[in-house]
Parts: sequence; structure tokens; C-alpha cells
Amino acid sequence: MANTDTPTAERYLTVPELAALLRIKERKVYDLAATGAVPCSKVTGKLLFPEQAVRRWLERGQTGTAQSHTARPAVFLGSHDPLLDWALRQSECGIATYFDGSQDGLDRFIAREGVAAGLHMFDAVTDSWNVSAIENDLSGSEAVLLGFAKRRRGLVIKSALASEIQSLADLVGRTITPRQAGAGTRTLFDHLLREAGILPDTIQMRPVARSEADAVLDVASGPSDATFGLKALAAQHHLGFVPLIEERFDLLVSRRAFFEPPMQRFIRFLQSAEFTDHAVTLQGYDVSEAGTVRWNG
Repeated sequence: MANTDTPTAERYLTVPELAALLRIKERKVYDLAATGAVPCSKVTGKLLFPEQAVRRWLERGQTGTAQSHTARPAVFLGSHDPLLDWALRQSECGIATYFDGSQDGLDRFIAREGVAAGLHMFDAVTDSWNVSAIENDLSGSEAVLLGFAKRRRGLVIKSALASEIQSLADLVGRTITPRQAGAGTRTLFDHLLREAGILPDTIQMRPVARSEADAVLDVASGPSDATFGLKALAAQHHLGFVPLIEERFDLLVSRRAFFEPPMQRFIRFLQSAEFTDHAVTLQGYDVSEAGTVRWNG
């Protein structure tokens, strides 16, 4: 009698099952199959995806049958945020950090120099945050954009000047500490100055600070009158604060890294009471959407 058992038979995923696995729409699955970007078979007109081949493709970062570039190092890139910095350490996820601005983080992420990047990139044309900055370069890629926090941003000023600096116009003739070109903070600040009709050369610019914390420290203990910074850091250093805008700070994450233990540990921590309570303590954060998918490449 013939043996009809098939213990080693390959299991195939349907379009809905693959869409659920990748957290994308079914229409996107058909696009990936049409371009050969994912291993698939067509049987009696129906698309099927060999599960083991798909999982190997995810694990190795393959595009179809071609090998991808080298594996991404376990580094978090992009813009510095005090809550993010704390959460990465407190979660004990083991992911290192290299924070040097949103544009730098995006460029390095595209170059596969890290597994994730913190972004707060404003698009004045669409009046939106982050999505328009990434969708052209990363559409169809192994990336997902997760919400992290809405942050209150404005003028962080010396306490003694609180009655004298109450708007952007009051910065004229003052000394401020700017962020570097390419940082989301600098791009947004320049945009707000243009909207207010304030010429940058009417403000005395200090040397650039390469992190949110360094910019505020230059106000707290240096000669700077003000910086365009976060409410959380103003409160931490007992400085004056003039609110100007609420911004979105999101996390661009490699899809492969998303399913790996370090990132899963970090994302679970974002749902914890410890994380939520600390955000309240810092002030100026809304973390109600932390860990939710805002865009899927």
C-alpha cells in the first residue's frame, strides 16, 4: 500500500494570510507577487505563497529570490528624544543608539545602518508629519512607521526672561541655540520663522547643538537666551516655556527587526504602565498611540 502521509509537505499561505503576516493590505500582496518581490506560486489561477520560503525571505531580508544587503546593525538612529532614549534603556532591549537628527537618521536607515529611526519631519505642503518624507524612498520596502508620541514644542527660555520672550517675534536681537541643518527641529523652526516673517539674521545664533538635551543645556547653564525645544526638557531644567506647536514623533522600523526579540521587547514596553507613567512625569507628551502602525511600506 502506498504511503499517503505527507509529514514534510509544504504549507502555502493564501493572500489574506500573507497580508495578515506582513500587516499590509491584500492589494499590496498582489503588487508584491506581480513584481516577483515575494516567493509565490500560481495554481489554477490562485496565488499561493510557500510559508517557509516567505519566512526565510523575511529573515534574510530577501527581495524575491535575490539576497539583500548585509544585515542591519542593532542601532536606533534619527532624532534624539529624552523619552525614547529612556525607554530604550529601561526596556533592556539591547538596541544601541546613534541620534543625530531626523534627516541623518532617515538617510542612514535607507543605507541599512540601523534597525530603526526616530523622526519628526514636517511637510508644510501636506501639513503632515513623517509619512510624506518616507513614502517615496521607502514605498514597497521592508519598513513600517510606528507612532511614538505627540510632543509639545516651543521656546525654552531662561527663567529671568519669561516676561520678555513670549512669542517668536521676541527673539529678534536675542541669542538662541539652534539645531544642526537636517534636524527636524531646525527645519520646523526655520519654517515657523518664515511664516512669522522673521529674518534669521535678526537673531544671534549660537553654535549648533546636536541633541535636544544639549540645546536646552546651553540655555540652562550657558549664554543662550532661548532655544526651540521640548516642554519636557524645559520642565526638567526649571526653565520658561512658550508653547508653539504639537508635533508627531514616529519610529521608522525595519519589518525584519520588528519581529525580532529586541524590538518586540521594546514595543511591549511601550504598552506598559511604567512607560505611560514616565511620559506623564516628563510633561508635554501624549503617548496614547505609541506602538500603533501609522504607515506600512
